[in-house]
Amino acid sequence: MRFRTIASCLVVLLWATVAAAQPTKISGTAQCSKPEAQHAIPVGDQPNHLYGVSKVACTWTKPLMIAGTPTKDGTNAGFDDIAGAIAKGHGLHVSKLASGDEFHVRYQGSSSLKENTVQTAEGTWMFIAGTGKVTGIKGKGTYKGKANPDGTFTYDVEGEYELPKKP
Repeated sequence: MRFRTIASCLVVLLWATVAAAQPTKISGTAQCSKPEAQHAIPVGDQPNHLYGVSKVACTWTKPLMIAGTPTKDGTNAGFDDIAGAIAKGHGLHVSKLASGDEFHVRYQGSSSLKENTVQTAEGTWMFIAGTGKVTGIKGKGTYKGKANPDGTFTYDVEGEYELPKKP
């Protein structure tokens, strides 16, 4: 009887540990400005093949909630390999929470262009660092974006995260 009680307790503890380790789902929307800085250079191997770098400022219009705190604003700095109407890129997004803590996200994806202007974008992202309450954050997700008539860009972001257990 005692063995059965101990085994039952272990199963309950194991289940509680697994349940506590489940990632937290997140979703939000960021509005990004026209690029603060943007440069493109022709590669030279074929017409309309460019390498580009850019940096844009973003504001979370529908904040992500991370550790009970909403996101506020952030920046994207990225590199694109542009070939005609398609760009494949990657970069780093740094976002601030309302508390002042921040997290860093590495992203990669592709964009469609029309007349050298990005029209849509989509890709994947993952957390790579955090400060304060979000130190050690892990997680990943997807994003989809579209151009607005004023030259800004709107991104819908979804994914999940986990924070390390406190000792």
